[in-house]
Amino acid sequence: MKVMPSRPSTSARGRQLRDALHSAERRLQASGVASPRVDAELLAVHLLDISRSELWRHLDAPVPPGFDDLVAGRSERIPLQHLTGWAYFRTVSLAVGPGVFSPRPETEVVVGRALELLGAGDAVEPTVIDLCAGSGAIAAALTVEAPAARVHAVERDPGAGPWLARNADVHGFTAHLADIEGCLPELDASVDLVVANPPYIPDGSVPRDPEVARFDPAIALYSGPDGLHHTRLVERAAARLLRPGAWVVVEHGDQQGESVPAIFSDPDVWTDVADHVDLAGRDRYVTARRAVN
Repeated sequence: MKVMPSRPSTSARGRQLRDALHSAERRLQASGVASPRVDAELLAVHLLDISRSELWRHLDAPVPPGFDDLVAGRSERIPLQHLTGWAYFRTVSLAVGPGVFSPRPETEVVVGRALELLGAGDAVEPTVIDLCAGSGAIAAALTVEAPAARVHAVERDPGAGPWLARNADVHGFTAHLADIEGCLPELDASVDLVVANPPYIPDGSVPRDPEVARFDPAIALYSGPDGLHHTRLVERAAARLLRPGAWVVVEHGDQQGESVPAIFSDPDVWTDVADHVDLAGRDRYVTARRAVN
């Protein structure tokens, strides 16, 4: 009788990535990470320099060097983006790290609405401004998905400036390190769309997620006693920058579905004010149109 050779033991072959992913998933889940399996896989593909769709080909391969260290960091709630150096947002990859706000998936619906408004407009080469730009996630996505647009990104935080400049070089938008108030006066009354994801957490509040509370810069989170200081600045800047009939889209917190639209309530300045929900059904952003006087 022919005897088939036995399969080498795990100890003989070394630890397989398949097993390491299972262990990492359990560790991250115990640490409270919301998507433990996804995060474990993203750390692996980062080290392997492959796409996530290719990971199945490597499950029987040895664990890549450094994987356990990255899992340990993620279990301490260091943001995934800080561990890999990249954030994925809609159709773009962004360089991110300490000192800059990590873009969130819920902001993708804000960009989707902005693209709809651009598509419904009649400008051949629309001018778009991303206020409170951070890493430039909104500006980058709009540049890639609306290639005819001339996109400007404005950020006031010097700590975020290098990240914004790096992403601007890669994706082709124009970065400006400036305060919202008085920015880009040369574009007054000529802009076709303003988009913003301003800070909107009230001072003294504690964010729910440790990644936000410990690693996102405070300047990108907090906005006065009611969380609306920067939204008011955005409203005034948009009123100055937009041409008559053009739109502004502003993200806000899920408890601000009434207070943010109220900021755009002056009928001499704004029309068609409406609030919108995200994919989870939570109040997420407001749209308003510059009045035609």
